[in-house]
Amino acid sequence: VTWVTGWPLSGLSFAAQTKSKKTLAKPNIRNIVVVEGVRIPFLQSGTSYKELMPHDLARAALLGLLHRTNVPKDVVDYIILGTVIQEVKTSNVAREAALGAGFSDKTPAHTVTMACISANQAMTTGVGLIASGQCDVVVAGGVELMSDIPIRHSRKMRKMLLDLNKAKTLGQRLSLISKFRLNFLSPELPAVAEFSTSETMGHSADRLAAAFAVSRLDQDEYALRSHSLAKKAQDEGLLSDVVPFKVPGKDTVTKDNGIRPSSLEQMAKLKPAFIKPYGTVTAANSSFLTDGASAMLIMAEEKALAMGYKPKAYLRDFVYVSQDPKDQLLLGPTYATPKVLERAGLTMTDIDAFEFHEAFSGQILANFKAMDSDWFAQNYMGRKTKVGSPPLEKFNNWGGSLSLGHPFGATGCRLVMAAANRLRKEGGQYGLVAACAAGGQGHAMIVEAYPK
Repeated sequence: VTWVTGWPLSGLSFAAQTKSKKTLAKPNIRNIVVVEGVRIPFLQSGTSYKELMPHDLARAALLGLLHRTNVPKDVVDYIILGTVIQEVKTSNVAREAALGAGFSDKTPAHTVTMACISANQAMTTGVGLIASGQCDVVVAGGVELMSDIPIRHSRKMRKMLLDLNKAKTLGQRLSLISKFRLNFLSPELPAVAEFSTSETMGHSADRLAAAFAVSRLDQDEYALRSHSLAKKAQDEGLLSDVVPFKVPGKDTVTKDNGIRPSSLEQMAKLKPAFIKPYGTVTAANSSFLTDGASAMLIMAEEKALAMGYKPKAYLRDFVYVSQDPKDQLLLGPTYATPKVLERAGLTMTDIDAFEFHEAFSGQILANFKAMDSDWFAQNYMGRKTKVGSPPLEKFNNWGGSLSLGHPFGATGCRLVMAAANRLRKEGGQYGLVAACAAGGQGHAMIVEAYPK
């Protein structure tokens, strides 16, 4: 199989290079470590979690973290969770989940939202709190429950209900009711669409794939790779960040349920999901709507060691980027990768494990092509040369969002833990995490293995 830009799947010599690598510690800045990170199984929405609320999922992830680390609850200085589609009743879901998990009511908690990089934002906010000396121990994570989303009355209906609430006399009420029309009852559904352009993300992904000449077959092959690697990792017990979750009134959920390796023949039968009839993005090469939650314990290194913990990884340099949400909506990794490498003083060949968020196969392959293009670097990024595309044998080796699932608010922590756990298992030193997000935003971070 020859991939995208013509490089073969095997035979790349990056792995053979052995170099003594420096550590990324900086003078006068605290080293920040991940002690542990967990997630409840990521499930297709509408399955075992469908009767729950988001704080139930987040609470389960927090309890899983407490159980695995035995960290005393009163040691935690601050809790931050990411989420995207807010449950109206628990708008600060981090606080409700923390109280439900039995954390001290003296521990503050807040919720952040930044589309698909919400958990990344939760983590880096925690890093900032520790680096600035305000906190020593932060729990960061995220949650999403796509099984139950807020569906609103129409604006006209909402206005009428609010006005009725204020009406003092029967006459005023009757006057308002007389203005009611049946079309007031049509509901407003949230969409995975850009507010600024009104375009759905799948439609944008299809246009991006076309712009970079990524074929339907390329996309299906990449999706099959993701599902196959995820299945292998699941079967071999490599997804050690997953903690079981006893769903009230139901069975205990122990593993992700969206991993479904198919065949290229089966995948080829699917119709385009967004641009009909000739689009290339389908249900099989896109990430699916997912319910899930994640949580990780982040500490100042000296605090972790004083408490007797063996950290998994250092969190090093990170960047956030932002581009045009119309034509560059999903190119965050392309913009963020060279920036974060420069900041850390590393090159692509220094990276042992890449963990990129897979929104769509077409998005990943378009990013590969953009990263491998001097023309794109010069004309769009103001850079002299391309950064180069990640070698596939180091890329999302244990599956990705296409197969493991993508609860919008929780994926960032999964990416970091996958990088940290892969570095430990494979003996590498540096991981690079990157993700695109709605709004044309993106994130990248360097994760450094903690010396064994």
